[in-house]
Amino acid sequence: MLSISDLPTTEIRGKLLELANLAPYTWFRVGGPADILFLPADEDDLSSFLKNLPADVPVTVLGVGSNVIIRDGGIEGVVIRLMGKYWGRLERLNATSLFVGAGALDLSIARFAAKEGISGLSFLSGIPGSIGGNMRTNAGCYGKELKHVLNQVEAIDRHGDKHVFQGELVDYGLPQVGFSYRHTDFPSDMVITGVTLSGDDVGEPEILQAEIEAHQQRRAETQPIKEKTSGSTFANPDPPGTPDQRSAWKLIDAAGCRGLRVGGAQVSEKHCNFLINTGDARASDLEALGELVRARVRETSGVDLRWEVRRIGRI
Repeated sequence: MLSISDLPTTEIRGKLLELANLAPYTWFRVGGPADILFLPADEDDLSSFLKNLPADVPVTVLGVGSNVIIRDGGIEGVVIRLMGKYWGRLERLNATSLFVGAGALDLSIARFAAKEGISGLSFLSGIPGSIGGNMRTNAGCYGKELKHVLNQVEAIDRHGDKHVFQGELVDYGLPQVGFSYRHTDFPSDMVITGVTLSGDDVGEPEILQAEIEAHQQRRAETQPIKEKTSGSTFANPDPPGTPDQRSAWKLIDAAGCRGLRVGGAQVSEKHCNFLINTGDARASDLEALGELVRARVRETSGVDLRWEVRRIGRI
């Protein structure tokens, strides 16, 4: 098992923690430890660390842990967590654009944009988690996805080199990120460090803030946001705009899975596309429950639901 003594640490300004418990860093509150947890101070600190990290050491990036099940055996190698003031910074660039650190919460971005009078970003308030992870999965809600507002993405590769990519909105002659429903082709070995977002127009802050509060009220009424849960467990079988679009929650409900339990894990009674940790669940309970739901939906409707929640680590 990897230890801090195996790593070059002389130039590190962030924190390195050995056998760090990762459960508190996830919304499900489950999972084993990281061999090493690295909390970089800033972009240059991260770049220097990756440049000097031996090539055979696995690297996993963790944001706020809103859309992940970390398995009970923990994660091999180094886990990088981009959280804190630096990684959550928000900056207005012009009348309708923002730069945001990869660790910025989507709700914080929406509220900042509203305060600055930038319209078109309020939908972010309905997406749990931070912008780095949500950009990678093209997260969305209320009829919009990240692809509709993404301008540029800044990232660092496994060798510590910095890169900039462009979204579908612009053409700067940069490598372009390709989007599909709840998926992008963004390179898996890149660590996203920051994102530039473009809103629609200039708007009235009071009206935009009211939109966000309406979104928050809707989430509270329809989703188990006060439970130990994640975002939606499974992607809808059909992308938005599909005629007679099938919803994952309706298929799960029709398969008789509302309230279904495995150990301490349960399908939410409130919204059955959410799994919840009722208090003593293990990661294995949550994953087993998800697979049981998939099997029952496959049996009743013939649909093979795709996990939207990441499952990572050693079993």
